[in-house]
Amino acid sequence: MATIKDVAKKAGLSVSTVSRFLNHHPYISDDKKERIQQAMDELNYAPSAIATQLRSKKCTTIGVLISRITNPFFSYLVDAIEKQAKEHGYQLLIMQTYDDPKAELKMLEYLKQQVVAGVIMTSIESDSQVIEDYSSYGPIVLCNEKLDRTEIPNISTNQEAISYEATNYLIQKGYHKIAYCTGGNLTIGGHGQQRTKGFERALSEHELSIKNKWIFKQVHNMEDGQKVAREILSLPKNDRPDAVFSGSDEVAIGIIQEVLQQGLHVPEDLAVLGFDNQPSTSIIAVPLTTINQPTTALGIEATKLMVALLEGVTYKVNKKELILSLIERKST
Repeated sequence: MATIKDVAKKAGLSVSTVSRFLNHHPYISDDKKERIQQAMDELNYAPSAIATQLRSKKCTTIGVLISRITNPFFSYLVDAIEKQAKEHGYQLLIMQTYDDPKAELKMLEYLKQQVVAGVIMTSIESDSQVIEDYSSYGPIVLCNEKLDRTEIPNISTNQEAISYEATNYLIQKGYHKIAYCTGGNLTIGGHGQQRTKGFERALSEHELSIKNKWIFKQVHNMEDGQKVAREILSLPKNDRPDAVFSGSDEVAIGIIQEVLQQGLHVPEDLAVLGFDNQPSTSIIAVPLTTINQPTTALGIEATKLMVALLEGVTYKVNKKELILSLIERKST
């Protein structure tokens, strides 16, 4: 693998001149630029991003933590973050946690080691104090997440309010036995807990109870949704929910698929409500009632805030763009 010394030797120039070229120094003649570029091409030399950062004494990489990229919500969110980061001259290091705290800590260690300049966390697995401790090494921004009793900045929506509204909507439609699906475990903070609070508050106000067998934890994808549906449909009819509120469109789609495969009907036999408004939700066999998330706005605002923190300037978050809304379709 060619080095900067090899490029300098082939171009017939000093290492310092090549280094200035790589760092876009303005005072280099066109002739020298051409010689350096030709030498780089012939040697197939690619400058190290980390080495460039060390030379310039400025890290331009932002770490992004997501649960899993296969979830369309995270795919679109990362797309928005990356496009905005590029506009400001930053690049991303993306890490999937698969809900594993150890993976999350690895990215936070990168922040400590200055491999990344800051971290945008779109999912949370660690305790708030752990994250707070790492914030001393560089800026951390929570995106679509929120932690109580911490000063870590966040870009979030009112998950509790919309979940309360959605649950009330189901109740007003006549569904009084409502199952609940969450990607969390009902105890960790963040948007999952906020959704649970809204769901429980609506049930409580209507004096409706929920059975433990109607709560499904750590469910994330369509296969999980199909398993949930099979469990629900295996219950005696008099002990079976008449609706499901899922914190994920993927899970909700899996539930609908399984109900239909068993020769039953949605919403007649089981109503289903999702969360995210993923593109596929309007074109499936039974279009899904869901909650629309401002995914692009979440990514843009989180990145703008991160860049402002890195560059020592102020930024006022555009909260008007961070509004959730209920989208009614045929599944309810």
